[in-house]
Amino acid sequence: MRLLITGGAGFIGSAVVRQAVHAGHDVLNVDKLTYASNLENVASVASSASYRFAQADIRDGAQMLELTSGFRPDAIMHLAAESHVDRSIDGPAEFIQTNVMGTFALLEAARAYVASGAAPGAFRFHHVSTDEVFGSLGATGAFSETSPYQPNSPYSASKAGSDMLARAWRETYQLPVITSNCSNNYGPFQFPEKLIPVVIMKARAGAPIPVYGEGLNVRDWLYVDDHADALLTIVQRGQPGESYIVGGRSESTNIELVTRLCDLLDERFPDAHKDGHASLITHVADRPGHDERYAVDCSKIERELGWVPSVALGDGLERTIDWYLSNDVWIQNLKNRGIKVERLGLNTQNVKTTS
Repeated sequence: MRLLITGGAGFIGSAVVRQAVHAGHDVLNVDKLTYASNLENVASVASSASYRFAQADIRDGAQMLELTSGFRPDAIMHLAAESHVDRSIDGPAEFIQTNVMGTFALLEAARAYVASGAAPGAFRFHHVSTDEVFGSLGATGAFSETSPYQPNSPYSASKAGSDMLARAWRETYQLPVITSNCSNNYGPFQFPEKLIPVVIMKARAGAPIPVYGEGLNVRDWLYVDDHADALLTIVQRGQPGESYIVGGRSESTNIELVTRLCDLLDERFPDAHKDGHASLITHVADRPGHDERYAVDCSKIERELGWVPSVALGDGLERTIDWYLSNDVWIQNLKNRGIKVERLGLNTQNVKTTS
């Protein structure tokens, strides 16, 4: 297939790009190159004849149409998004602009591409989203494709809005849209603002490891390469008009996950801290609107498309730790770009507006 992938220099997007190129697909990677994007993430396929890159903002509808019409993809895989909940609390405007207005511009470009007659008959628009749009669960139950939307953060609200746009463009304009919603991703190349890379880097530096509240919030963890495989399965075999939940079947409380990471680091560096890396765990004030529990029922994609997660949480955590420990250059290059990793999501008095 010819795949136009937005956000292909980001964490999940780059995993999709790498897998797609290795599988023989032609890929156009469209990325604005924001703070969390990094072309080093796709360096392993950058020299391939099947890969090309365009630096562009998905909010620029004219440029999106130009790229789409020029590349003539069989499918658009839309992954570009602002994704960090903490950042959305401190500055929601950018999330609305990118996730809502950017999705609108891309949907309109896709609609014009189809209307022009240039799109292949089997063209589809794959909109990639998150389980956070469904809100928070109690101690039991799991989100499914029919769960009601109840977003609780500016980030999840912006993604819910983009999901609704994708649905409306399908129903109103018959754009062949497929939607997928995933659980928490982890793995190599994740920008170090999310929980797992933060724990690894803080622990190795001997710095306090921050854990929100008591650390009892529950998440389902999905290894990023499993997710990339699921997305490529969906774009090739999924049915337009359908949505698919993608999960790792690996629930864990945050404190259990952090402790597990510390234990794995103890195995690798037994003499680093006499009381073990877990002694660095520091409970800090919770962030506003912190959802209690996410869990997903991914039986539909397993049943209808034959996809199942292949990487167990323990194996995935080991792979992730070993990747970060072996890629000091990647981390140092982030520091050289002046990117600072800091705790966000507490400055609720800081109101940012756009003109």
